[in-house]
Amino acid sequence: MSHDPRPHTPWRRLLGVGVALTTLATVLVLAFLWPAHTSEPHDLPVAVAGPAAATAPVAAALEERAPGALDVVPADDRQAALDLVETREVYGAIVLGAEPEVLVSTASSAVVAQQLSALAPFLQAQLSAATGAPVTVAVTDVVPLGAGDPRGAVIGAVTLPLVMGGMIGGIAVSLTVVGVWRRVTAVTAYSVLAGLAVAGVLQGWYGALAGSYVVVAGIIGLAVLAVAGVIVGVVSIVGRPGVAIGPVLFLLVANPIASAAQPWQMLPAPWGAIGQWMPPGAAAALLRDESYFPRAATGQLWTALVAWAVLGLVLATVGHFRDAGAASRAALAEAEAAERTHHEQDVRERPAVHAVDVQV
Repeated sequence: MSHDPRPHTPWRRLLGVGVALTTLATVLVLAFLWPAHTSEPHDLPVAVAGPAAATAPVAAALEERAPGALDVVPADDRQAALDLVETREVYGAIVLGAEPEVLVSTASSAVVAQQLSALAPFLQAQLSAATGAPVTVAVTDVVPLGAGDPRGAVIGAVTLPLVMGGMIGGIAVSLTVVGVWRRVTAVTAYSVLAGLAVAGVLQGWYGALAGSYVVVAGIIGLAVLAVAGVIVGVVSIVGRPGVAIGPVLFLLVANPIASAAQPWQMLPAPWGAIGQWMPPGAAAALLRDESYFPRAATGQLWTALVAWAVLGLVLATVGHFRDAGAASRAALAEAEAAERTHHEQDVRERPAVHAVDVQV
């Protein structure tokens, strides 16, 4: 039997590779499944509309039924409760009075809408016992999901493609484009085109999003730029190892806490709130608001996206000037070294010339 002369991977290195890959797979599983495993209702804002004398017992009964799950927001009447739902200040409402009703919003959160709908029989039994007469509690979906995405599957899964698209663009630009202004131009152009294309697919082809096409494209483009720009900026400062910032920060940290498919209040504090300040969470909330809640306040979400995009471009510029400064210092040092060498050579040559003159 002939002996293979080629070198083999040492068993110790092979074991190390196996442990590293197993650790990576475990981290990926934990990152993506942790939110689903730990999520539960925490202080979900829900309006209770009606006279204070009637709303107080209902609020107490809700707290007793699910401690800490709901944060009751008082409202004067049904219209006031509806306004709170449409501005996304609450996820739903319980309306008391002559015609009790539960207002849900599947467009805001299908999970919370289901939980609130389940309260209708409980409220019906409680109100019937209090009045001594049969009471019917209706359930009304005041802001339903669109026909193009009736289960909310598309809008709930939109963050991962945005993160992957931003990572691919940022890494590609970082590794193939040289020059800070060329990199900035390339990553900006890529983000604009990606925003227009993805918005066309989600809104025009799938019909999963509503609202202004330009605004939807702007949200998607900003999200892509926020991810891609930061990767380009970090690579400009630390070099090629900076491409790891994308998988670590945006894929393993930001995407799992984006809360695209559930309320951010359902994540353990403070991760849900943090997720709304990162590109995937801010983009998902903005797309939902633009599609279904045009009256919602979105200043914080826009600020988060713009801030991340600007951060990436600033890092790229800082990296450029740092490199330029290092190059200038290196050039000056090289010029000074050449001048010293020339001077030393002149010093060595002068005695030899003087000796020749004396002999002559």
